[in-house]
Amino acid sequence: MESEPTVGVSASAPPPPPAATDDLQSSNASSPADAAARLIHAVEQRQQHLLDKTVPHVLYRWIACLVVVLIYFVRVYLVEGFYIITYAIGIYLLNLIIAFLSPREDPEASLTGGTLPTRRSDEYRPFVRRLPEFKFCLSIIRAFVIGFMMTFFEVFDVPVFWPILLFYWVLLFILTMRKQIQHMIKYRYVPFSFGKQQKYGKKPAPAESSE
Repeated sequence: MESEPTVGVSASAPPPPPAATDDLQSSNASSPADAAARLIHAVEQRQQHLLDKTVPHVLYRWIACLVVVLIYFVRVYLVEGFYIITYAIGIYLLNLIIAFLSPREDPEASLTGGTLPTRRSDEYRPFVRRLPEFKFCLSIIRAFVIGFMMTFFEVFDVPVFWPILLFYWVLLFILTMRKQIQHMIKYRYVPFSFGKQQKYGKKPAPAESSE
């Protein structure tokens, strides 16, 4: 006796609900972006870790900066061009120098104006720069690295008479530094910490010698 075929029974699994299918498709679509974001974040963390390790090595960091600058100028000297890039880097360096020599809190904006060390005999107050030394050095390295990479593109080789650019930069440097020195004299601050560091508070009176 033959058995009757079963109607409505399927051996395959039931299809997932529409909501689960949408979640699965969105997860698959966003996974490459999430992977790229994680990779970028890991690279940034690694880069920041390496930069943090160079913070105490001031001499080696500036030696590396000098090497990068020399490599750039050798490149410009060999190709005999890209003077407009060098001029742009010079203007950028001038802004960095002004920020490096300026206090973080402008005395003109403060009411007291007497929070900066003026003499070696004053109480020791470290000069807080607008641009710290580490960022100053790192910005110089980045500027020359970017400029070095731009020298491989002919579109940036604008024909100019480089002595004129050099004269403009020297004149701008003199005028800017003159204004900065006048600002330092007016508000009586020194952008460097020299001499023996003194703690806040009054000095103990020297003991009188008994005779």
